[in-house]
Amino acid sequence: MEVCGNVNTLLKTIDSVNEWMGQAVKWLVIVAAGITCFEVAQRYIFNRPTMQGYELPIMIAGAMYCLSWGYVHKHKGHVRVDVFYGRFSDRTKAIFDTVLFLVLFMPVIGFLIFQSWNWMVRAWRIGEKSVFTYWYPPIAPLRTFIFIGIALFLLQGLAQFFRDVYFAVKGERYD
Repeated sequence: MEVCGNVNTLLKTIDSVNEWMGQAVKWLVIVAAGITCFEVAQRYIFNRPTMQGYELPIMIAGAMYCLSWGYVHKHKGHVRVDVFYGRFSDRTKAIFDTVLFLVLFMPVIGFLIFQSWNWMVRAWRIGEKSVFTYWYPPIAPLRTFIFIGIALFLLQGLAQFFRDVYFAVKGERYD
């Protein structure tokens, strides 16, 4: 019973972290929109555009996008082709999801976690800068958010995988 309690605690922790992250990063939309509005006013009303007005909202949106992947997965919000899947029983869906997790999700996310880690470490090590504008902001924070987002997505995927396997084997929901 101790193992089940530990697994349940782990699953709830993963869910809670991704729920919190999803709720937190949604406010970045307002920040990015505010910066964009400010930049438009600076450019067209005052004829004084800023260096960071173009790139900063893109970086914020990229961070928001990546950090929300686990949240979206938790709420089953990713695009899915339901032509056949929607007709399956819940147990068949769990089996189908388990197989696709092993065949598609793990190889792709495994590769992305490996690559994003390498890109993040390299960006911090060499002090990588963005070259899209003459502002040259550091790119390492964005690469770090990308890695964190992929890691949270992986953890939420593993939590869902456990739940799917449990349902496929036992025929009942884990929690």
